[in-house]
Amino acid sequence: MRPDPERQTMSATSSTDLAQLYSGTLLALAADIPLTGRLDAPMVSIKERAPLCGSTVTVDMDVEDGRVTRFAQDVKACALGQAAASVLGRHVIGRTEAELIRARDELTVFLKQDGPVPSAPFEGFEALLPARDFKNRHASILLALTAACHGFGRLKTPD
Repeated sequence: MRPDPERQTMSATSSTDLAQLYSGTLLALAADIPLTGRLDAPMVSIKERAPLCGSTVTVDMDVEDGRVTRFAQDVKACALGQAAASVLGRHVIGRTEAELIRARDELTVFLKQDGPVPSAPFEGFEALLPARDFKNRHASILLALTAACHGFGRLKTPD
């Protein structure tokens, strides 16, 4: 049986795409997530789940004067979700609800509509540029920011 050249080309392309997706920068972010774990007695705790892949992120946080003062995240996600949580963890302390919502919305546009990299102070999301083509991973990438935004919402309207 002869090898199928079309199948070989598709496999090579897929391998190349995956190599670009899982760059050294992205894997370094995923391996070094700041503010992991759980907080003792947080003001709010939110768990988000990406239904397609099953990734979860639980965020605990405290907010004073409209700014995040304490934050922890328990990340059970793929390397892409871990990398996004890593970027959030590096910048979340001192952020307002508006800044987190803006970052989440900019990251959504960046992934789904080929928009620009999210603006300061959330440097680092550029490592996720190759993930644009992997739509099934977008929900995992957005989990940590979504959970943080929902945390602010929960503080306004507790259960």
